[in-house]
Formats: sequence, C-alpha cells, structure tokens
Amino acid sequence: MTDQQQAVFSIEKVYVKDASLELPNAPRVFLESQTPQVEIQLSSNVEKVSDTLYDVVVTVTATAKQADKTYFLVEVAQAGIFQIHGVPEQDLQPILGIACPNILFPYAREAVADLVGRAGFPPIHLAPVNFEAIYMQRLQQQGAQPARPPIQTAS
Repeated sequence: MTDQQQAVFSIEKVYVKDASLELPNAPRVFLESQTPQVEIQLSSNVEKVSDTLYDVVVTVTATAKQADKTYFLVEVAQAGIFQIHGVPEQDLQPILGIACPNILFPYAREAVADLVGRAGFPPIHLAPVNFEAIYMQRLQQQGAQPARPPIQTAS
C-alpha cells in the first residue's frame, strides 16, 4: 500500500465577486449612429483561502468608446472556490493559472453579455481565451521556465 495521497480537484463554488456597469454618457450615446470600438481587458488572480481551498478570480473589463466618448464600461469579476490537494507542487500553478480560469471564463463571458444587453446595447460575445498561452507568456515574462512542457493539442 502506498502512502501517496489521491489528488483532489473540485469546484466548491462559482460566484460573481463583483460586477459593475457604467453608462457615463447616457442617454446621448443611444442617439449616436456610429458603432463604438470595444476594448477587452482580462486578468486573473489567485488567493489561498486555506490549506486546500483557493479562490480564483477572472476579471473581464469591456469598454466601448467612440472618439473620446465612452458608451459603456462593464467589469465582471467571476470567481470560484476550488479544492485542490494531493497535487504535486509543480502542477499546482498550472491548475490555478490555466484550468481554473478555463472553468470560470464562460461564466464571466455570459455575465458581460447579459450586463451589456441590459444596458440597451447589443450583447458582446467574447471570443474564447487560451489561458495556457497567457500562463506561458506570464512565465516567460517572469524569466521562469515551466516545470514541464505544455501539453500539445492537435489542430
């Protein structure tokens, strides 16, 4: 019998930690005929809650502007509490930086589309995000090398 503990990864809770919607130039923006440019910003953050619980937050900010006029600003912080233990240390950061954001992003995407629609604009449908590429880029910027090569998928 081995003393190694079985790896555990489970979603304990998915929730919206924060959501905001601003229309600083309403109602005038609804009279505009030009289509605004939409800029999307994405970030993620991890907080260790206990020895086995992690709070992962994916924040999406969507800003629609035309020239210097802001049509809307939407920000959603989609969070999840994940139970992770029995995982080798070298695998923990990729799970927190890739797997958890991949689980949370569809929820954030839906919340952004819903808020934009409720504001009276056509919903924004965010494109899928490659969190593995973002994670690897972040490692390269920090000068670190991944513990093991990323998993390659066939296209």
